[in-house]
Order: sequence, then structure tokens, then C-alpha cells
Amino acid sequence: MHRDRGGGGGGPLDRKRINDALDKHLEKSSPSTSSKGLIMNKDKDKERLMMSVPSTSTTTAAKTSSHHYHHQQQQQQQSQLDQHRSAASLSKTKCSDEESETDSEGSDVSGSDGDDTSWISWFCNLRGNEFFCEVDDEYIQDDFNLCGLSSQVPYYDYALDLILDIESSHGDMFTEEQNELVESAAEMLYGLIHVRYILTSKGMSAMFEKYKNYDFGRCPRVYCCGQPCLPVGQSDIPRSSTVKIYCPKCEDIYYPRSKK
Repeated sequence: MHRDRGGGGGGPLDRKRINDALDKHLEKSSPSTSSKGLIMNKDKDKERLMMSVPSTSTTTAAKTSSHHYHHQQQQQQQSQLDQHRSAASLSKTKCSDEESETDSEGSDVSGSDGDDTSWISWFCNLRGNEFFCEVDDEYIQDDFNLCGLSSQVPYYDYALDLILDIESSHGDMFTEEQNELVESAAEMLYGLIHVRYILTSKGMSAMFEKYKNYDFGRCPRVYCCGQPCLPVGQSDIPRSSTVKIYCPKCEDIYYPRSKK
């Protein structure tokens, strides 16, 4: 009986051995499980990284597509710029053509005007002749208005033909000196006709328009405040004195200033 209990008393030692063996077994088995866990964790991290980072093929495709899109946009912008430039060049050429046409028309008109300009208009537009107004041809053609002038003006008939733009053959017969004398006689004759013409109603209205436009000048005196003046002659004898201007405000006479 005691031996059986004694044999049973050796049981705790066997349990210790079993427990030690189990602990060793667990220690051996734990590194493998931990390594497996680490491997699994690493695999999961790799999968996450692979999911988060795009593939090189997709990035290159996106890059090529964006590059192609930008290239198309640049081509469209370039084509639009070319269209605008072509339109601008066409408009410029049209404008230049129109300007050249208008210039040619203007030159034609000016040439025709220069050919059609009468002697009276040409003489009144000369420098120093701003005080003259244009006398009507009808007034000059009336012999009654020219009574007594033939004795005062040399080459009267030729000068009158020159004023009225009547063609005559005296130009071929006269020398250059004689033609100059005819021209000076025409200027003198027109001045004498002008003196009579400005006393008529038409002549007074023409001179009044020039007076309103300050064609005769203004009074040089400060206190007259730019009062328009009138032309006045101090002698009835031709070429005895030059024309002056008269200020109706201060009632004084001044030498005129030429506008041109």
C-alpha cells in the first residue's frame, strides 16, 4: 500500500517535466508564428503601397494624353492667331487701297479744279490779296460798270480778256515783258473794278461776310478787345498808297497783317 502511494507521489515531478517540455515547445513554436505574422503584415503593407502608388503605365499614359491635349490647344490658338493676322492684313490692304483710291480721286479733283480755276479766284487767293472779294463775271461784262477805266489802264482790252478768261492770240504776238505788263494791267484793272463792285448790294454782302470772319484782321489795340476791322484806302489814285485797316471802335487806322 505504501509503495503504491510512494509511486503515486512521483507524479508532480512528471508534471514538471511535462510543463517544461511544453514551455520549450511553445518557445520553439512562437518565433515561427511571429515570423509568419510579420510576413503577413509586410505583405499587407506592400499591397497597400501598391494600391496607393499608381502604376508607371497609367502615369505615362496620363502624361502623354495631357501633352497631346496641350499640343492641340496650342495648335488651335496658333490657327486663331493666324486667322486674326490674315484678317488684319486684309483690312489694312483694303484701307490702303481705299486711301490710294481717295488720294487718286483727290488728285484728279484737285487737278481738275486747278484747270477750272478762274483768274479771279486765283488772284483773290494770292498772298496779300485777302481783302479782295470775287467780282461777278456779269458785273465785269457790263460796259456801263467799266466806264472811264480804259483811259486809266494800259493794255485795257487784253487785261480785260485775261480777267474774264477769254482766250486771245496776243500771247503768241507779245514778248515776255509785254505779257508781264498785261498781267500787271489786269491786276490794276481788277482793283479798280473791285472798288466799284463793293458799293453794290452783292459787293457789300460779300465784304460783310469777310468782316464777320475776321478776314480783314483785328484791331491791335488791347482795349478794343479784338474788334474786327474794315479795309480803307486813303487815295483814289491807283498805286499811290497801300490799303489800311480801320477800327470802328477806336476810329483809328493801322497797317494790316497778312494772314498767309
